[in-house]
Order: sequence, then structure tokens, then C-alpha cells
Amino acid sequence: MYKNLIYLAAAALLAACSGPRSPQEKLTVNDKKIDAIIAQMTLEEKVEMLHSKTNMSSAGVERLGIADMHYADGPFGIREEGVPNGFQSAGWKLDSATYFPTGSALAATWSEELAYKYGTGMGKEARLRGKDVILGPAVNIQRLPVGGRTYEYLSEDPILSAALSLGYTQGVQDQGTAVCIKHFAVNNQETNRGSVDAQVDERTLREIYLKPFERAVVEGGAMSVMPAYNKVNGDYCSENEHLLNEILRGEWGFKGFTVSDWGGTHSTMGAMLHGLNVQMTGSNYLGQPVIDSIATGALTEDLVDEKVRQILRVRFAIEAVPDDVANTIMTSQPECQDIALQVAEKSIVLLKNQAGILPLSKEVKRIAVIGQNAVLKTQSGGMGAGVKALYEVTPLEGIVKRAGSDVEVVYAPGYKNFPGRRWGPAPATPNPLEAAAIDEPADPALLAEAVALAREADVVLFFGGTNKSIETEGSDRTNIDLPVGQNEVVKALYEANPNLVSILISGGPTDLRQLEPVSPAIIQGWWNGTEGGTALAKVLFGDIAPSGKLPFTFPAQLEDSPAFAMGNFPDKNAGGDLFTLMYRQDRTQMTREQIAEMMAKMPKPVSKYTEGALVGYRWFDTKNVKPMYAFGHGLSYVDFQYGVLKASADKKGVKVSFDITNNGKMDADEVVQLYVHRLDATVEWPYKELKAFQRVSLQAGETKTVTLEVPVDDLRYWNVDKNAWDLEHGKLEILVGAASDDIRQKAGVAI
Repeated sequence: MYKNLIYLAAAALLAACSGPRSPQEKLTVNDKKIDAIIAQMTLEEKVEMLHSKTNMSSAGVERLGIADMHYADGPFGIREEGVPNGFQSAGWKLDSATYFPTGSALAATWSEELAYKYGTGMGKEARLRGKDVILGPAVNIQRLPVGGRTYEYLSEDPILSAALSLGYTQGVQDQGTAVCIKHFAVNNQETNRGSVDAQVDERTLREIYLKPFERAVVEGGAMSVMPAYNKVNGDYCSENEHLLNEILRGEWGFKGFTVSDWGGTHSTMGAMLHGLNVQMTGSNYLGQPVIDSIATGALTEDLVDEKVRQILRVRFAIEAVPDDVANTIMTSQPECQDIALQVAEKSIVLLKNQAGILPLSKEVKRIAVIGQNAVLKTQSGGMGAGVKALYEVTPLEGIVKRAGSDVEVVYAPGYKNFPGRRWGPAPATPNPLEAAAIDEPADPALLAEAVALAREADVVLFFGGTNKSIETEGSDRTNIDLPVGQNEVVKALYEANPNLVSILISGGPTDLRQLEPVSPAIIQGWWNGTEGGTALAKVLFGDIAPSGKLPFTFPAQLEDSPAFAMGNFPDKNAGGDLFTLMYRQDRTQMTREQIAEMMAKMPKPVSKYTEGALVGYRWFDTKNVKPMYAFGHGLSYVDFQYGVLKASADKKGVKVSFDITNNGKMDADEVVQLYVHRLDATVEWPYKELKAFQRVSLQAGETKTVTLEVPVDDLRYWNVDKNAWDLEHGKLEILVGAASDDIRQKAGVAI
């Protein structure tokens, strides 16, 4: 008995000393089993695991009971099933998924809780489809207002992006699906994305561009990572020693596997030696050439074993879904549709509300809805990510349903839609509502029809913005202008009826210099998923108060934004897109010879990040440039009162508490934001930086005490002389408010 007590005490002490396993270390619990399996595998079987099997899978080992790895394209909905070796639809009946609001919409919620729920929805539906890995979340920093994938990415700020990335990652993986966090790293433009060299200093790299990845990997336990197409400081991301081996695996302790973007592998030796596990797609680099290199002694089988071990860790952590279980019920599920609605409701940003035109008064009996963006669906389009949604409620449908029989809703297209690049042959009969050019002036007949309806309405709802062909993977916008004569249309509508609300449906910012003066109220509505129209109608009619906040700056003009102001973008020469050329012959209608010729001519430009850490609002604040709408901006139907700050600092970080009161007559959410301003710094810093935030729900008249904490790690900077994180001691001004340009309370602390 005494010996048993000693043994139990010793075991408890050992467990206490070793502590709980980190999220990444949990992947290693099956390493002994995995090593036993590897010992039974032939070299050929091992190498088969290092490259694609089909367009969306990589091989297991059937004879040893190791299932293939199945990938689901994301990141805002489980993509429909494609043919085995292409992206064309397989024509299945049960693969309609929930279309979740896109990345910038999720970011506009500023809600870690909703990011987690979003992830659970994605994870659940991936399981129903038999998928092991979701190719998402996409967490690159939104550096360019014109970025083609701004709608997929989360924010211009690393703290906000990191928090949402963590929530999304944990939500997905708690459902038994792995994430593949992408695109690692510094993938901030679509122009020449397959060859551009992003040259960024180490401090900026660490503090801005790697933060979302770091938190998802270290705290979230992300099981797989996708290296980006581009180069970083001279080396392709798929064979970047500094990114993949030194930082990801070395510093962050990553135990899972990396999978290249489709066509993003560039050499056998580079990929094998510098951190890539799986080539997607093809085997021309990580297939027979690996076996040949081992035969010559250039590579070792031990290196192959380690890569297979990393893949099998994820395979053991993610239970394979049997073929007779997968795809037996509809992918889109009601509980996931409800999550999409919740996110949409809390993402809508009220940019302006002059004279309280919103919410719509009960006296409104006739509503004129103008603009094709009220009826166009956004689940798919352009090049890349899309969803075959089970259904999608358009803004017009949502408004008509909510208005009921007592309110007449009339609609006119107002302007032509720009369909983007024409893939394949032109239709036999041209669509009269499609514009031939993005800058085509307003159509006189459509404009006259819209103005006539506006004159007879109690209120006009103008829907403008972009579409999924204008903002799309594979290319960046040339500007952020409102397309197809929308400015002309909104001006005419305002002259006809000044009781006007402009609603922008887009993934990224637009130039509002002409629209803002003639729009008493403005809403940013996003590409808001399968229930987007329902959520928007709730906000318009005042069923809920708007509570979204901008996750990026709306510049007054494009030239004010940092990369443009510094002359770092756009690239002078733009070549064909690597992914489009390699994988979308169904759309390009090009021969293999033509594709090869274009691939050979792809430019290899350098993109210099000389703006450093001054990305987004950091630039506007530091350079004292006034934006159209600031980072974090978003109004409500109520006023919030911020109480006096109580702030303290110790070796753990900064802690702030204050009261906030809803002074309105309806329940509402406020997103409180904490920024730090360095008062006596000797190290160069932006004027202020977001360090903490919290979404707070308040009933009408309610007061709550809010506590925000800033860990000391989030106050450190990357000391390039020490090549390590460092803390600058000194005085901090703590700024708390409703937006980066709406600071309500201040306090001072010293660290």
C-alpha cells in the first residue's frame, strides 16, 4: 500500500512538472504507432503521400489501413464536389453547402465567439462531405484596398486578425476537421502572385504579417499550413527555410504538415529540404524525383520518413469518414444556416446616419429599391473560392419579406452589371443588363426608370458596390471606384428624393467621395452569405441595431493608402495568373502550348514593403491623413456612454476597466476598442496600435463593467539587433473608444 502511494505521488508530481500538452504537442501522441507504420511502408508508398492523388486529395496506404486525405476548398463554405482532376462541377445533388459571410464580413463582427461558431459550422459541414482538411481560414493582412482577395481575408490589423483566426481554427478542429491556414505568408496581392518577391523587413514580418498565423498555430493547434504562391525575401514560400523550418516548425513548434497551394511547388530539393510536405497538384517534384534523389544520395529516406510522420500525425488526429457515410445527407444544415445569419446580423456597418433616417419609419409605405446589387447573388463568381449554396436570400428578397403586405416595395436595376472577364465563348444573345466595360456610363433608360420610381417612393434604398467578378482571386482591382455609372445614378436618385439610403455590397472598400455627399445614410453590407438579405432587412427596419465595425480603413482616395503613397504598388508589369493558367483550362480555352508560353513570360517583380508597420490605420494616424471612414468605425441606433478608465500595469501586461452604458431605447452591441500610444519611445512605433477589443451586449439603459487585458507579449517588438522579441519600457497612453478615430477615454500607465 505504501509503495503504491509513493508511486501515485511520484506519477502526480511528474504529470504536474510536465504540464498539459500544448495544442501542437497533442499531435505527437501517436508517434510510436506512426513509427511502426512507417517501418512497414515501402519507399514508393511513402513518396506517394507527398503529392496529390486527385485534384483534392493526397494518398494514404490502403494495405495498411491508412485513408487518403481529402481536402475541402473554403474558406467561407464547403465547395461543391468537382471532377477528380479539375474544378468543374461533378453535378452532385447533396453537396449544396451553407454560404457563410466572407472573411471581411466575419472580421466586421469583431467577435471571437462568432469566429468560433463560424468554424464549428464549417467543420460540421466538412465532416458531412467526408472531408479531412478545410483549405482555410485565409488570414493574410489586407495591405491593399484593391486586393482581389480582400473579401476572403480578415483585417488590416494583426491583433484583430489573430483573434478571429484563433476562433475559426478552434471551431473547425473541435468538430474533428483540420484547418489548413493560408496563405503563409505575406500574400497581399493577386497581381503576379505566382512569382512576386515580397521584400519585407524582419520586424514588420513578425509584428504585422505573421501574427495571425502564429496565434492559430501556437494557441489554436492548426494542423496544416499552406505556403503562399509568392516569394518572401527571395525564396518561394513553399521552400522558404526561414518561414517553414526556422519559424513555423522551430520557433512555433508546428507538428503537422504543409501543403502547397495548387501549382505552388517549384523544385524537388527546395521543397524537400526547406519544409514542404505535400505537392498539390502533380508529382513532378515530390514524386519520382524524390526516389531518384535518394538513389544518388542527394536526399535521405529519413527525411521522407519525417515528412510522412508529420502527415500521419494529422491523419491519426482526424478520423476518416467512411465512403458509405459521407455525402448521404445535404451538406447545408439548419444550425449552420443560423450561424451564418448571426454573423451577417452583427457584421453590417452603419457608416452614416444623418438626421436618423434609419431605422425605417413605420410611416414608410412605399420603398424604391434601386440597383442590381439588390438582386445579384454573391455565393460564386470570378476565379477561386465559391459555394454552391442551398439557398441565398438576396437583399431585395429580405426587404420584401420583412416589409410585409402593408408596405409596397418596387424595384429597378438602375445600372448595368459588369460581368468581368468573359470566360469561354460569348453568349449567343447579349444580356441587355450587362455592361461592356467596368467604367461604362449609366444607361439613360435604366436611369430614367429608377428616377421615376424614386420620385414616387417614401424612401429610396440604393444598392451599389462591386461584385465577385470585380473583386476576385487571380487579379487585383485597378482602382476602388464605384463601377458602371453608379455615382451618376445615386446623384440622380438624391435629386429626385433626398430620403435616400445607400447600401454598399462589396468585399473591400470603395471610393465614396461622390456618393457620400448625396447619401444621408450609408451602410456597408458585405457579401453576407446565405441569410444576408434577412440580416440586412432586420437592420433597415430596426429589428436589431447595427453593430459591425470596419475591419479596414476606407481611404478618401486610393492614393492615400500606404502602398500607393509609397509607390510600392501597383507592379508595372502584370503577367498571367499561375493558378488560372495551370488549372482553369475550362475557362481560359487555351491550348497547352499557349499556356506554356504565357508561363514562361510571367514577370518576376519585386514588391517592396517600405511602409513597414504602417499598414492601414497605422499609416493614416501616423501620417495624419484623414480617411473617408476609419478603421473600427461603425454607428448604432443608440448612444453609448464610456465611463472613466481604471488602468494598471504589471509584469503580466496592462489591465483596464470601465463602465459602458446603453443610453438608447433598444438593445444593442458595442465593440469597445483599446489602442496604445507610446509617449516616450526611443524605438520607432506607429502613432497608435490596437491591442484589445471586446463586443459587449447591452439592454436598453443597461450599464456593464468591461475589463480589457493586454498581455505583455502583445506590447513587445522584434528587436532586429538581438533577433528576438524585446520590451521597451516607458509610458503608455491607453486609448479606449468606439473606433480608431473615436477615442472616448484615456489613461496612462508605465511598463
